[in-house]
Amino acid sequence: MARALASRMGLSSLKRKQTKSFSVRIVTMDAEMEFSCEVKWKGKDLFDLVCRTVGLRESWFFGLQYNIKDTVAWLKMDKKVLDHDVSKEEPITFNFLAKFYPENAEEELVQDITQHLFFLQVKKEILDEEIYCPPEASVLLASYAVQAKYGDYDPGAHKPGFLAQEELLPKRVINLYQMTPEMWEERIAAWYAEHRGRTRDEAEMEYLKIAQDLEMYGVNYFFIRNKKGTNLLLGVDAMGLHIYDPQNKLTPKISFPWNEIRNISYSDKEFAIKPLDKKIDVFKFNSSKLRVNKLILQLCIGNHDLFMRRRRVDSLEVQQMKSQAREEKARKQMERQRLAREKQLREEAERARDELERRLHQLQDEAQMANEALLRSEETAELLHEKAQIAEEEAKLLAQKAAEAEQEMQRIKVTSIRSEQEKRLMEQKVLEAEMLALKMAEESERRAKEAEHLKQDLQEARESERRAKHKLLEITSKSAYTTTNSNANALPTDIPSFNLSSDNLTFDFKDTDMKRLSMEIEKEKVEYMQKSKNLQEQLNELKTEIESLKLKERETPLDILHNENADRGTSKQSTIKKLTLQSTKTRVAFFEEL
Repeated sequence: MARALASRMGLSSLKRKQTKSFSVRIVTMDAEMEFSCEVKWKGKDLFDLVCRTVGLRESWFFGLQYNIKDTVAWLKMDKKVLDHDVSKEEPITFNFLAKFYPENAEEELVQDITQHLFFLQVKKEILDEEIYCPPEASVLLASYAVQAKYGDYDPGAHKPGFLAQEELLPKRVINLYQMTPEMWEERIAAWYAEHRGRTRDEAEMEYLKIAQDLEMYGVNYFFIRNKKGTNLLLGVDAMGLHIYDPQNKLTPKISFPWNEIRNISYSDKEFAIKPLDKKIDVFKFNSSKLRVNKLILQLCIGNHDLFMRRRRVDSLEVQQMKSQAREEKARKQMERQRLAREKQLREEAERARDELERRLHQLQDEAQMANEALLRSEETAELLHEKAQIAEEEAKLLAQKAAEAEQEMQRIKVTSIRSEQEKRLMEQKVLEAEMLALKMAEESERRAKEAEHLKQDLQEARESERRAKHKLLEITSKSAYTTTNSNANALPTDIPSFNLSSDNLTFDFKDTDMKRLSMEIEKEKVEYMQKSKNLQEQLNELKTEIESLKLKERETPLDILHNENADRGTSKQSTIKKLTLQSTKTRVAFFEEL
């Protein structure tokens, strides 16, 4: 009985412990995480846990978003998690997203993780067409996204079709032109190849710098009505409040910068904006739901705080983060420079080795040809030597025959024939013998001369053989010397400037490298300004190039509005600047009369 009672008490205690925690699922742009939270936790406890987990310090840009029926809401930091209107099913899902956008991404985003999360979110919003992006800018942004993912373009590794499975362009852009996936990839790859040398962080930042100039970047839109009941769109972003025509999300009709707004409040569905100038009346508008008013107020307060914060001196925490980021950037830059120098030395050594190998092969071919010429010279010399011997033997034989003929002539003279006929015959024979002897003597002399010529040819052949052997020895000695130099240059680590001792590295870090780094940063600024001037020209060239392939009937209203703005030469910044030139009072009156 006691055991059963203890068992029931243990189970009830376990249940109480179990009810003191609940599970949540956090979905970031590139990961999912699950946490066990205590019932008493407030939104800030969960948010801080997520920030620590992902290593994020610039937490003021982000929030935890959840869905409520047909709209979204953000977790309040000072309110218990379970007191929010969240799902009762566990794990409770929250999306970790950027809630507020920077005015200038390059100046405000310090941490690499902050920049990466913004890049992923903005890229998704462009591909999902939540942010309108013109076709030519879509191609450029896609090339930076490819650079961030794949690194430098390598024709050997990045064959045609390597982007076939990548989602890089909005479907609206693809459907607007009569272009195959191969044609789009070709144009993306052409720009991708120009981004060589950029790291992932640099490519992502270039993506954000272009995206932040898009008209719908960072704007949260809400349907509202003014006093006259006119349907309008309210846009809330980092710069202020903007009023749009519901059919035109690109160009605001009225803008109110945050520095002109003193107070924002709502009562039920009515929203009230108090201008900084107290002489100007409060202007009001109505939203569709109370829940939407709460969301608008949150976004207004957060964006206004960040707007004022940007215009004050950075806090110690931000100064420390920026200092660490600069040091880290300098370290990475120096590391990239060191690797680039090593790579350059390695490539130069490899080129020198290839050149030496080519030269060695050339010398080997020359040596082989000289060797073959030597063999031919030796064979020619042997043939000439044999011919000379034969000529000498023929000359001796002819001399011997001439001697025999002389002896025969003498014998004939001694034994003369008695009769006249025999005498004439003998005279004739003597004459013939003399002529034959003369011919033999001439032939012997000719053969002797020929033998002399053959001896001279043999001497010349032997001289050629001697020169060929001398040249072969020279080529052999050069090949040995070349091989030694090739082995010495093939390894870049043997080069004196490749010394990476700790003493040299410390000296370079403190003096030479820092000066070179400063010079290169200034050079990069100049190059960036030049590239910025050429960027619009490149975009216009691409636009002109693909214009003939556009299907006009597939243009969306936003495409038409953007083209009209482009024809007028207006941009996001110029439009807002132009609108704020009017007095606040005039703009308030205009809003109420819409």
